[in-house]
Amino acid sequence: MAVAQHHSFAEAARQLHVVPSVVAKRIAQLEGSLGVRLFERTTRSVKLTEAGERLKNKASPVLLAFNDLLSDVPRDETQLAGHIRIMAPTTLTTLYLGPLLTEFLKAHERITLEIALGDRSINPTEDAFDMVISGRVANYEGVEQFPLAPIQYLVCASPSYLKKYPAPKHPTDLLDHQCLVFEPTGKSWIFQSTRGTLHVEVSPRLTADDNNTLLSAAINGLGIAMLPAYIAQSALRAKKLKLLLAEFPTQNAWFKALIPKRKTKLKRVIALQEWLLQEMKLTLPNC
Repeated sequence: MAVAQHHSFAEAARQLHVVPSVVAKRIAQLEGSLGVRLFERTTRSVKLTEAGERLKNKASPVLLAFNDLLSDVPRDETQLAGHIRIMAPTTLTTLYLGPLLTEFLKAHERITLEIALGDRSINPTEDAFDMVISGRVANYEGVEQFPLAPIQYLVCASPSYLKKYPAPKHPTDLLDHQCLVFEPTGKSWIFQSTRGTLHVEVSPRLTADDNNTLLSAAINGLGIAMLPAYIAQSALRAKKLKLLLAEFPTQNAWFKALIPKRKTKLKRVIALQEWLLQEMKLTLPNC
């Protein structure tokens, strides 16, 4: 796996803290045992063969599971230990999750944490994450979902924009407005009314995959935005934005923890999931 990752016997040896001849010997022994060539070697590169690629794809989850097994063997029953790799939304982590995760680490001194930021939904099993925190609807085979906290979306615009254009009275009025769209959720905005669910296909003036960019654009009068309450709250309180269509609630959504099934029994992962469930409900604002 080290040679496949680094495309080099020498670099694999450095990472494994052995001499290159040891790596070459072990690869040769493995190829002899399997009866197939795993790497095509030249003076410039080391590349996986088709058989090597198949073995790598099957070996990766096995090695991850074995590492989980070793790290979950407690040396001290009173303390959690091990490494946790998570992916979380950029703005949410910057504003709220960062401090919560810091407190979690302070409470568990033998846990190490690796955080990747991203606003797309991914399969945690494919990218070797122990947990993916996401507000998007997604289902993956071999992955369990655990609700963490509700997300309330608010439709809002700046006073300067509303001086130029009349405020919408009904969701369908958005068709005549310039809108600011969060790319991951798309331009179909969903509302609840006394007559049922309404889907409005808005016309984007700006599309971005970062809610802070949309917040700034809304404050500067570029259009109407649908923003999570935890992002829009401070601007609404400062009267930089005004709430619109309050009588038409947006579709309910939740932040969830997506955890590979084989990780759901790991004590450190359970502890982090329970910590986030408790703290996010207390910390994450909903207007």
